[in-house]
Amino acid sequence: MTTPDARAAAADVASSLQSAGHVAWFAGGCVRDELLGLMPEDYDIATDAVPEQVLEVFPRARAVGVSFGVMLVHRHGFSMEVATFREEGEYSDHRRPDNVRFTNAQHDAMRRDFTINGLFRDPATGEVHDFVGGRADLEAGILRAIGDPAARFHEDHLRMLRAVRFVACLGVKLDPETEAAIAAHAGELSGVSRERIGEELRRLLQCPERAKGVALFERLGLGEAVFSTPSAASTFVRLEHVGREGGDLTAMLAAWSLDRGREHEDPDETAQLWRRSLLLSNEHRDGLRACLATHAALHRWDDMGVAAKKRLAASCWSAAALDMIEAIVPEQAARIRCDIAVLAETELSPARLLSGDALLADGMTPGAGFGEVLEQVYDAQLEGRVQTLSEALKLARELYTQ
Repeated sequence: MTTPDARAAAADVASSLQSAGHVAWFAGGCVRDELLGLMPEDYDIATDAVPEQVLEVFPRARAVGVSFGVMLVHRHGFSMEVATFREEGEYSDHRRPDNVRFTNAQHDAMRRDFTINGLFRDPATGEVHDFVGGRADLEAGILRAIGDPAARFHEDHLRMLRAVRFVACLGVKLDPETEAAIAAHAGELSGVSRERIGEELRRLLQCPERAKGVALFERLGLGEAVFSTPSAASTFVRLEHVGREGGDLTAMLAAWSLDRGREHEDPDETAQLWRRSLLLSNEHRDGLRACLATHAALHRWDDMGVAAKKRLAASCWSAAALDMIEAIVPEQAARIRCDIAVLAETELSPARLLSGDALLADGMTPGAGFGEVLEQVYDAQLEGRVQTLSEALKLARELYTQ
């Protein structure tokens, strides 16, 4: 998220280029967001100045994509990309153009993905320059590919995911031709880098209408391309419930996996699948496994003893897992929450009375059952069967000699 100071810095960069005789406008998402009354994530500047001319105005500018005409300019503590208006050649790798040719603003607008992202704005005058009908689409709440939708998605398959994210984040609707092109080419997403897919879906899950976006993602066949199986659901109630106030990314992934029909599968297998499909970090993979395991365990709540219930309730994933249950069976979640409130009166996770050092000091030798003794004593503590260190040691000696 940027600040008004970032905008002022970007406007100052554009002003410096304009003073040197160049066209320099805000471009793309920052224009879209300002017209929607949102604070842009960053400010990009498009100009008719080629990289060498940008360097004349900003000698300390750094080339970050000189072959594409992109320079990084620092001003007043902020960094922004300054890109020369360009046309693009073929996308052999379906990610970046093979070559570019510097051109004017109109041709530059035509090479962009969606009309609402093809707008320019002069920060000096506030005038919007629209060569692709983006302003009308923005006012109508429509997401439309520029030119031939199939061609835009063939150039960069990830644009199909970006379309879904814009629907979820901006509250727009897909133009029918754009939607049809995504559905027709969804299978091509399977060839995109899993890192890029994972990052795009993480951004999708940060959107206010994340459940709506995921439903669209699945309906268009993109989910099957990413996870190799179609979703068994058309609505994603667990995800909506867990993510209603932002939510934890790992918990939202767990809710999504359950919604798409993996409720009865092994948590480890699901976590490994999502790890491969989205290139999750080990931390997120392990968290996903633990969250799913907690959710499964809560469904066995009535068959558990006091110690097992306390351990489960004290889990860092119990609240999210209960939210998932509440989305489907609210009365079950309410009953479990009442039980937890009662259990909490005697502490869910009290400090352990007994430690390994205490067992060693008592003359016990570490062995295969050493840890099991400690856990059984702690279960007894959770259940109230032992309440003092001496009682805990007495039970440990009995268990150790068995």
